[in-house]
Amino acid sequence: MAITYTDQERQTLRTAAFGAVYLVSSAEPGFLDTVKESLAGSRAFAKASELRDVLRTGGLPKMPMGSRQEIEREVITALSESQRILEAKGPEQVQEFRTAVTQAVDEVARAAGGGASPSEQDAISKIKAALGTT
Repeated sequence: MAITYTDQERQTLRTAAFGAVYLVSSAEPGFLDTVKESLAGSRAFAKASELRDVLRTGGLPKMPMGSRQEIEREVITALSESQRILEAKGPEQVQEFRTAVTQAVDEVARAAGGGASPSEQDAISKIKAALGTT
C-alpha cells in the first residue's frame, strides 16, 4: 500500500534530503565540484525506491536562505522533522530515508575526487547525528 503525504510533509522531506546534499556540496568552494556533487546526490536519491516519488515530485525543494549557520540549522531541523513524519507513516520508511540521505551525502563527498574534505566530513557528521546514524 502506498503511503500518502501531505504537501507540507513532502516539502519537509525534500528540504531535508536536498538540504543535506547542499550542506555537503557547499562545504568546499568550487563551481564544477558543486555541480558534480549535486548530480551525485540526485543519482543517489533516484535509487531510493520507496521515497523516489516523494523526492522527485512537487517541484523544486524549498531551500533555506541565510548564512551557512542558518541554513545548517534549518536543514538539521528538517531532518529531525522528517524522521517524525516517517515514524508516524511507517517505521520502515525511517530507515530507508536515513539510508538514502547518508548514501547521498557520502556519494556527494566522493564525487569531486579525493574523498571528503574536513569541512565536508564535518557537515556529514552533523547530518548523520541528526538522523541518529552515528
